[in-house]
Amino acid sequence: MSSGHEQDLLRHHGDVDAESGLLDFAVNVRLDRPPAWLRQRLAAALDGLGRYPSAADDLAARAAAAARHGRDATEVLLLAGAAEGFALLPSLRPRLAALVHPSFTEPELALRNAGVEVTRVQLDPADGYRLDADAVPEQADLVVLGNPTNPTSVLHPAAEIKRLLRPGRVVVVDEAFSDTVPGEPESLAGCREPGLLVLRSLTKMWGLPGLRAGYALGAPELLAELGRTRPHWPINSLVLEAVIACCEPSALAESERAAVEFEEHRAGLVAELSAIPGLRVALPARAPFLLLRVDGGEQVRAELRARGVAVRRGDTFPGLGADHLRVAVRDPEQNALLIKAFHDVLGRG
Repeated sequence: MSSGHEQDLLRHHGDVDAESGLLDFAVNVRLDRPPAWLRQRLAAALDGLGRYPSAADDLAARAAAAARHGRDATEVLLLAGAAEGFALLPSLRPRLAALVHPSFTEPELALRNAGVEVTRVQLDPADGYRLDADAVPEQADLVVLGNPTNPTSVLHPAAEIKRLLRPGRVVVVDEAFSDTVPGEPESLAGCREPGLLVLRSLTKMWGLPGLRAGYALGAPELLAELGRTRPHWPINSLVLEAVIACCEPSALAESERAAVEFEEHRAGLVAELSAIPGLRVALPARAPFLLLRVDGGEQVRAELRARGVAVRRGDTFPGLGADHLRVAVRDPEQNALLIKAFHDVLGRG
């Protein structure tokens, strides 16, 4: 990949598709603002902005995340969003990075911009975009994939991901949406396998895209290598407070309830979308979004937009084309508006 156009495609995010005034099905964030209890916690932390975050502050947040996953604080690296974790991947000095696609594009962009050789492992839509560990080149010393995967909504078995592990290789699992699946059945966040690096985000569940809060989980020596080029105080005080707050038992209980709601709302949305002629839904789906395919997808997206509904274009994901769209799962009332818009656009409204 060398052209500016290809770079632009990899840089594209759903927030570009959503504008003020549109009903937003393009961005996969549960809330339009953090819940009141979390806003109060962050507001209370504002007085601490007059001093540098201390090592004790950092340790407290790492300990909270570690306890949430049954790990030690030394196995947590706090991040300015999972996106920072992707930006740091070149610090691991890989010789050949295998990117499992279709998937989130930031890791590939960061690696290519750093001059790392990249190969794409394209999953087969006929096989439900299912991960096949044998398809990853043996010589790849870095493998990156999402679970559940954006935009396909596929949840890969943890056992299949573990098959990717081998001496001399780092396997990076983007679990930004793992907490949207009830019970997190295939999460590897608590796994201590050598060479395994798991990235987590607070953005999607807690409505924090403007704060940039996340963390990496892995062996201490691997985390040290990942963060070796970072500046002093890379994580601000509000992020530290957010990590602590969102890892507390009450927050985890709220997160689990929200994940169950996502399951229920997604099932209803799948049924309604699947009944619209010409609209195909990629299944099985386990994340709070769905990958759709419809002939004339670019025109359909434009007509939905003209009706006040924003959906995510799919052609910026490697392996997908202009006929692919991604839609977020919302509550039943909002989902009904999306269904009506699709019926109107496709001639059955």
